[in-house]
Amino acid sequence: MEEINRRMLRARDTMDRDYAKPLDVPTLARVAHVSPAHFSRTFRATFGETPHRYLQRRRVERAMFLLRSCDRDVTDICMEVGFTSLGTFSRTFRDIVGESPSAYRRRGPLADVPTCFAMAWMRPRG
Repeated sequence: MEEINRRMLRARDTMDRDYAKPLDVPTLARVAHVSPAHFSRTFRATFGETPHRYLQRRRVERAMFLLRSCDRDVTDICMEVGFTSLGTFSRTFRDIVGESPSAYRRRGPLADVPTCFAMAWMRPRG
């Protein structure tokens, strides 16, 4: 059991590091050295969400930071964090955060606090 947990952590670390790259279940299953079906089941059992949802959430978390810390266009941020469609990005962002990327940006710049605190406060709950 400990070995499979290490394998799932290795795949999750890959998602955390390479969130902007095109990652799919077969690719992540290869990182974990398991079949795609086994990877999906085990990842969900281990972390409480599907690999796809986890990756979307990581991308949205990064977008949240960028939306409030720079003035780049929402479309540019969407592409930078790994989404290939502005519509999918906006829908996913709203599902996770509860408001559109533009509405979230209107909250204004982030407070001057250590990044680790800002990221913890901004982390989506869903």
